[in-house]
Amino acid sequence: MKFSTRLFSYVAAATVALGLALPAAAADLAAIEKAGTVKIGMLVDFPPFGILDASGTPDGYDADVAKALGDYLGVKAQIVPVTGPNRIPYLLSGQVDVLVASLGVTEERAQKVDFSKAYAGISTAVYGDKTLELTKPEELSGKSVAVARASTQDIGVTKVAPADADIRRFDDDATAAQALLSGQVKLIGLSNVVMAEIVKATGDRFNKKFDMSSQVQGIAVSPGSDALLEKINAFVTQATTDGTLDTIHNKWLSEPLPDFVKAAQ
Repeated sequence: MKFSTRLFSYVAAATVALGLALPAAAADLAAIEKAGTVKIGMLVDFPPFGILDASGTPDGYDADVAKALGDYLGVKAQIVPVTGPNRIPYLLSGQVDVLVASLGVTEERAQKVDFSKAYAGISTAVYGDKTLELTKPEELSGKSVAVARASTQDIGVTKVAPADADIRRFDDDATAAQALLSGQVKLIGLSNVVMAEIVKATGDRFNKKFDMSSQVQGIAVSPGSDALLEKINAFVTQATTDGTLDTIHNKWLSEPLPDFVKAAQ
């Protein structure tokens, strides 16, 4: 049975990679409620959204959202680890009912799956010491800012910074962050995901100065899963309104659910 499952997963992934049509298995809300379980695909290698805890159990932002969704549906959330390449094939083939898997909403993906309202997002921004007053790109004039070379944040800072800004490019985010922590630079261009790890290590020493780019993430279902999608959208609305998503976001990313995510709902 395990061999058959692995073989099917391989064929499904290969089919999508080749651009062939993969028949979508719509999820039946009534069947999920009758079974008492919803199978939720989740990444476990994308901290802090998806990780494995010390006991090997899926954890992270997406795990907490998945469990809250299960509670809202009145069923148990069975988390199924997936990878970036196979998460959509797993959904379309019916191996999972739902994806809470840090799936950024794009036009290309929306042709394959149906997305819920935004429940999370990844952004790039300029951060720096709290004592440094700076709220807009023009104020980078004459200031040093670290970025990982050729990264999204490098492109973003380069685009908006004045000509006399001192943009210092490092090999990766970790090296750029070390330059900030050691005082080599006053500012850094970084994703909110990486910045959350810095905040955990340094407390409230740094804060966001201004945003540069953002992409929202949606919970995904197979096309035709209309009743389930309606329920999921109701869950996202309630979890946003009652503060559930703020609490989970604070826990894992050291800030409430970003405004750009709420605005996209």
